[in-house]
Amino acid sequence: METTTHPAAPDSTPYAATDRTVPTRARERAAYDRASVHAILDETYVCHLGFVRDGAPVVLPTLYGRVGERLYVHGSTGSRPLRMAGAAQPDEQADPGLPVCLTVTHVDGLVLARSAFHHSINYRSVVVHGIARQVTDPEEKRTALDALVDHVVPGRAADSRPANAKELAATAVLRLDLDEVSAKVRTGGPNDDPEDMDLPYWAGVVPLRKGYDPIIAAADLAPGIEVPDYLIEP
Repeated sequence: METTTHPAAPDSTPYAATDRTVPTRARERAAYDRASVHAILDETYVCHLGFVRDGAPVVLPTLYGRVGERLYVHGSTGSRPLRMAGAAQPDEQADPGLPVCLTVTHVDGLVLARSAFHHSINYRSVVVHGIARQVTDPEEKRTALDALVDHVVPGRAADSRPANAKELAATAVLRLDLDEVSAKVRTGGPNDDPEDMDLPYWAGVVPLRKGYDPIIAAADLAPGIEVPDYLIEP
């Protein structure tokens, strides 16, 4: 049976920079501290999972959740990356797993410069390189699925029916350890060239924010079921 333990490194210990996690441009925007990486990962729930299939790159958008120093990605047992990842063996040597690159990005603002060349965005992003392996331990799988649900809507896992045996059998989960990781962040206004400062064009930042529109109850919702507190913004 595969192990479900993964010792968490102290928060004060940064991720080690590697050739794959050091940006080729704007290196000063990179960060390797765990607090920054975790905060970026925890604020959203859609990632892009990249891998190679038959010699060609494939990138899929999917949901994820974080538990300590691990990310979990779920899908159908028939999905392409989950089939390719296979199942981890006790010593994780018989199965090489699936080499992947997982990315998460927040767009915080549109940066409008006086020149078209210097237009940009303010963003926060995380890139994770590693080997993804399929989770086969039932306890870890349930923990991962609860984390995925709560990552999208905190508190929802305890306020919904858990997956039954048939649903669990049809659901596969990939595990990706946070070992080779970096964050990259841009903030601030436009970086115009000095000779463009007097041009008659507006320049600045258009901030963006994420929020909820009014919720819509299911048409067949039973009478008397109130909106949960976790869906009501303060």
